[in-house]
Amino acid sequence: MENIFNNKWFKLALVGGLFLLWVIWLSNYWWLIGLVVIFDTYITKRVHWAFWKKKNPPDGRQTKVVEWVDALIFAVVAATFIKLFFIEAYTIPTSSMEKSMMVGDYLFVSKTAYGPKMPNTPISFPFVHNTMPHTRSLQSYSTLIQYPYRRISGTGKIKNDDVVVFNFPEGDTVSVNLQESSSYYELVRIHGRERIWSDKRTFGEIMYRPVDKRENYIKRCIAIPGDSVKIVNGQVYVNDKRQKEIPGIQLKYLIKTDGESINANLLEKLDISTPGIEGSGSEYLLSLTAEQSRKMDGLKFIQSKERFILPKGKNDPALFPHDPSLGWNLDNYGSVWVPKKGVTIALTMANLPLYKRIIDVYEGNDLQAKGDLIYINGSPASTYTFKMDYYWMMGDNRYNSADSRYWGFVPEDHVVGKASFVWLSLDKNKSFLSKIRWNRFFMGVE
Repeated sequence: MENIFNNKWFKLALVGGLFLLWVIWLSNYWWLIGLVVIFDTYITKRVHWAFWKKKNPPDGRQTKVVEWVDALIFAVVAATFIKLFFIEAYTIPTSSMEKSMMVGDYLFVSKTAYGPKMPNTPISFPFVHNTMPHTRSLQSYSTLIQYPYRRISGTGKIKNDDVVVFNFPEGDTVSVNLQESSSYYELVRIHGRERIWSDKRTFGEIMYRPVDKRENYIKRCIAIPGDSVKIVNGQVYVNDKRQKEIPGIQLKYLIKTDGESINANLLEKLDISTPGIEGSGSEYLLSLTAEQSRKMDGLKFIQSKERFILPKGKNDPALFPHDPSLGWNLDNYGSVWVPKKGVTIALTMANLPLYKRIIDVYEGNDLQAKGDLIYINGSPASTYTFKMDYYWMMGDNRYNSADSRYWGFVPEDHVVGKASFVWLSLDKNKSFLSKIRWNRFFMGVE
């Protein structure tokens, strides 16, 4: 058996076969030229491909430095290959998905679930997303070479209620100083474009980022292409059917006590996040899961508990599509139809705010509205056919999530992968071994 594994023809067949399968999956047959390299590496050995090594060292051993370089090159290439085509590690930085995903969760995201997306900007520093470590504006990539969107085949497609990682759609432009707190477009709506670009001290440099270098977000896919989504009195409906019950979803409740305060010990006992509490004394607004709500019912000092729901017609100007005449808010929103590739819609001034960014930015058209007429690429347009699929994403922490309700649709070319499982979870508010949430080890994401 040892002789078989050491046989050069066996090695050629094994490595060449795996490489061929990868080329077929990639559907880019220019890579078949790599078979020549593999054949020469194992059979003819005419070219010294590993140029950093001595070809025939005197004692048959490389120097320690060369061994370290060899190991480093292999590790970088192998890790990059796995990250690009199979699985990638992410952390949860915000509470927008609590209690389904916790701040401090370290999870693996499957690239094969929906098919790996090929890089738009292939020249980049390894293992860094968009800026160099400990900097705000030093790019970790070059736009010298840029490729159009392309995704190779995966094991399935996005389904309703999948937990999905994607590039932030409004992350194409960022204000460097405020990129963690506000999107560029939100800042423009509040402060005006002229001030954003002129006040460098407050807003910093304004930068553009390619699709694959925009910040990564994680949300639950509420609606897939062709669905209609709306929220009525806090209840999400997809195609006029109630969204299925998801244990981690948090809703807001108005709670009145007999005067006893809701203290930190009780919050920790019920596993209620501190940022999810408002109020003091005998009246509180709490973000609770269904299980936490039931536990609250058993407390003697609680006099009343009822869902807090914003009334219909009370407009929130921060919500997409930022049209005050709609009267939409977090609890009464929509209905919104999610665009599907190849479907043609009637385009009117009434629905233009919903699909303007798709037509103009994501699908690269010159869109103009003049009076009551809409022009696309200089021609009058009364219809539009979508070139991509789109998705509607929402966080499970419904009142503390910047999601599609604020910035609209997620294009298919922004989708990164499917959240698979948590491999480590750390509570930043605790110390030493108590930081580790042992019950979340290797927990699947649902």
